[in-house]
Amino acid sequence: MPQYPANHESVESPELLSTPELDRTVWDRAATRLLAKMLGEFAYEEVIEPALRPGGSDTYTLALDDGETLSFRAGRGVYGSWHIAPDSMRVTEGNVPARTAQDQHTSARTAQDRNPPARTPQEDSARTAPFRDPLQFLARARHLLRLDGATLGHLIREITTTLVADARLDHTAFTAAQLAELDYAELEGHQTGHPWLVANKGRLGFSATDASRFTPEARRPVRLPWIAVSTRIGGYRGVTGLDTPEQLYAQELDAPVRASFAAELRARDLDPGAYLFLPVHPWQWDEWIVPLFAPAIAAGDIVALHTDGDLRLPQQSIRTFTNLGRPERRTVKLPLSILNTLVWRGLPTERTFAAPAVTTWVQGLRDRDPFLRDTCGVILLGEVASVTVEHPLYNHLPETPYQFKEILGAIWREPLEPRLAPGERARTLASLLHTDPQGRGFTAELVTRSGLTPTAWLTRLFAALLPPLLHFLYQYGTVFSPHGENAIIVFDGQDVPVRLAIKDFVDDVNISAQPLPEHTTMPEDVRDVLLTEEPGFLTQFIHSGLFVGVFRFLSRLCEEQLGVPEAEFWSLVRAEILRHHARFPDLKERFEMFDMLTPRIERLCLNRNRLYRDGYRDRSERPHAAVHGTVPNPLHPSARILE
Repeated sequence: MPQYPANHESVESPELLSTPELDRTVWDRAATRLLAKMLGEFAYEEVIEPALRPGGSDTYTLALDDGETLSFRAGRGVYGSWHIAPDSMRVTEGNVPARTAQDQHTSARTAQDRNPPARTPQEDSARTAPFRDPLQFLARARHLLRLDGATLGHLIREITTTLVADARLDHTAFTAAQLAELDYAELEGHQTGHPWLVANKGRLGFSATDASRFTPEARRPVRLPWIAVSTRIGGYRGVTGLDTPEQLYAQELDAPVRASFAAELRARDLDPGAYLFLPVHPWQWDEWIVPLFAPAIAAGDIVALHTDGDLRLPQQSIRTFTNLGRPERRTVKLPLSILNTLVWRGLPTERTFAAPAVTTWVQGLRDRDPFLRDTCGVILLGEVASVTVEHPLYNHLPETPYQFKEILGAIWREPLEPRLAPGERARTLASLLHTDPQGRGFTAELVTRSGLTPTAWLTRLFAALLPPLLHFLYQYGTVFSPHGENAIIVFDGQDVPVRLAIKDFVDDVNISAQPLPEHTTMPEDVRDVLLTEEPGFLTQFIHSGLFVGVFRFLSRLCEEQLGVPEAEFWSLVRAEILRHHARFPDLKERFEMFDMLTPRIERLCLNRNRLYRDGYRDRSERPHAAVHGTVPNPLHPSARILE
């Protein structure tokens, strides 16, 4: 028997985490929705190949590993997409013969297989049951999906945590009318995540308690702790006007806070002038910084401080925080070493260091261009200051996984609210895809409030979004990744779209690999960090980020809720592109170089990346989307969708 001191104190058991969102009704609703999304996106990427049931105009089947058959109704849309009716998913015992892509590669089947005897409706009813569990689907279709054991295990975990987040969102959901009253930062906490990626809220590394504290759907403001980092291991960069860290801190920290930070360093016999200050994510400090930077902490190169007192709210990217009490202060972006969507969400050291230089170059293009500056009024939320901290070992070992080189640093981004005109309000593009529990689309709510017809409202939306993106592409061979989180729509007081705001330059700006005259003024430190692509692929950032990643879902929603046929939606998109071409006839060669209207485009696949290309293995470099075949471009003049 172990002997304990007689006066030892008892340890209280920790209080268990409450989980009111894990309600059966809420869970089943979220699971049904996610399974329909999984089937649709897996079919779009040709991970699965559903077969059209003979005699059924919109009913498809899929043979599961255990011999049973999953059936569902589905509609087809642009880019070869699939839209699964959630209430139609059922499991039928035994295989129902159907025309599958796999059948074309198998030997001839018997006449009985080809012409099965008809069953009565009563027999069908007795042998089918509703199916709504994405976790069971993964287990019962793992051989069909060709998943190895490690990928399957991690994927089930990531889908489960995504479902927990979805259940929390459903449990606390607002109506579309209520959402329309929220400001930009608050609305972020109600979004459902990436519409294309199935496991879009996996956040591997977070515990259930972490998720209840730090995720957007938790909607809990936090006070971030700060640390001091010696200039021996840390570096600062800022745009003009923020050339020194003192200029940044004078705007971001109250004088008493700055004085207390300096006092804490002096109390340790350390020189405040030899240190940089930066906030850290509490989870990152506990899980990654203290364990992996322990030698630097022991040497006094990293010193823990206290919070600055400001309340900040995590946004959709989780690692980005908006200042609630001081909206004039900058948004901070911090490394958060969790695996979410496709990558670990750290901050690449080299790009973080170059962020202010990239901001200066990109904003300079806009400021010198009357069309971007005056006609479009595009807002580019610059990453104006950064602190980078290299790990003394990992950053110099190229073969080590990339997440170990993105552990510590901070980026300060310009806040959105002070850049809006009186009466304007902003919402991320992703919000337009939101549907409330009553089935009301957020876009439908905004259209109603605007007083415009749906077609007129969509025309205004495309006129706000496309011209600045197209002009950056054609005139400067430069693209952003205008996906739902990075593209922000600015509305007037009547909820009519009027202009575009863009964020996240460092991770999402790409330039043409073919040299252009407009690139000759690009500073070398910018050229060194920006990713390059051939002109033919550069258009993919608009196609995949905006058209495939947002508009293929929005066009379906507009057909269902606004009565705008999908063909008309895409004809409006194409008309806006052609209007831009007519506005700049001198750029005709660029329109051909960066051809947005080509008959087919490569099919970028986000879910295939997780399932087959990268899985959950460590890599020395960040992964990129997989390419699998091609899909028809609905913007091409001969596209059937436009007939």
